[in-house]
Amino acid sequence: MGARMKRTSLYFTEPGKVETRLESMPPSGPDQLAVQTEVSAISPGTEMLIYRGQAPADLPADESLASLEGDLSYPLKYGYACAGRVVAVGSSELGAWEGRRVFSFQPHTSAFHARPDQVIPIPEGSSMEQAVFLPNLETAVNLVHDGVPLLGERVVVFGQGVVGLLTSALLSALPLERLITLDRYELRRQASLQTGAHASLDPLAADTSAALGELLEGEPAGADLVFELSGAPQALNQAIEVAGFDGRIVVGSWYGTKKAPLDLGGRFHRQRIRLISSQVSTIRPDLSGRWTKARRLEVALRQLHEIQPERWITQRFPIERAQQAYQLIDQHPDQTIQVLLTY
Repeated sequence: MGARMKRTSLYFTEPGKVETRLESMPPSGPDQLAVQTEVSAISPGTEMLIYRGQAPADLPADESLASLEGDLSYPLKYGYACAGRVVAVGSSELGAWEGRRVFSFQPHTSAFHARPDQVIPIPEGSSMEQAVFLPNLETAVNLVHDGVPLLGERVVVFGQGVVGLLTSALLSALPLERLITLDRYELRRQASLQTGAHASLDPLAADTSAALGELLEGEPAGADLVFELSGAPQALNQAIEVAGFDGRIVVGSWYGTKKAPLDLGGRFHRQRIRLISSQVSTIRPDLSGRWTKARRLEVALRQLHEIQPERWITQRFPIERAQQAYQLIDQHPDQTIQVLLTY
């Protein structure tokens, strides 16, 4: 890739608007690979907060990823799930990389430079479309680590978007007494049942509270462990309602600037319910003696083949039609699970 090479990059420019821009790429540095992107995944969580103008503008884009610089103010390049092929290398020492399929935590763009330690070779038997689920699968592994589900527990997961489905898939492999999921949209509830949930309910339905009560009967009653992954702050109150005595609630949602009243009065106080913050940029402190980000990522890579999350791809859009893709996710979430951009 020479100095005149062009690439198409996606920019968030104002609430409700994205645009593509043609940019000049500098030549590869001697320690860099040049990668041509084939597919990238839209995050229906963080990216939609940015798209809607609900992310704190002064927050760093990501302090753990060099590819995401600056803060979350407009105009902004964002995204963290690109898969493509190495088309050039900066020096002969990197020649073995040429032609390899790789994943990288990069904003949506048709080409990028990265050092070898900033890319992950895509394993044989895995597709590029499968590989772009890796960030969210690593998040799901982190959520399960933070929740510490025990054999025979009753577990509830609020939200069956991509992260919720991946978390449910990991949990369904464990010998739980019951795995119950909730989501507003029928498409996602059906996917959840196919993933292994024992029941999947609409959180807004009139009979859901009674149904949860029956599903969580036992001694003691209620859920042992709850994951709040819906992205809706008001779901936290529902999570508190279903958690039993000494129950754990893992909050994996990032709400951005969205707020909702939280009832920490009687039930939360008397039931000794624990709220646990979970974020993938760090390892749970009491696991850090044996667990590293590299080890966690290896687990996620192995689980890609087991779970086969590409079955949840609902739409693909050329990057030139990115505005249409984001509008669909924003206005018709009932029709989407994972939306991809293609190049």
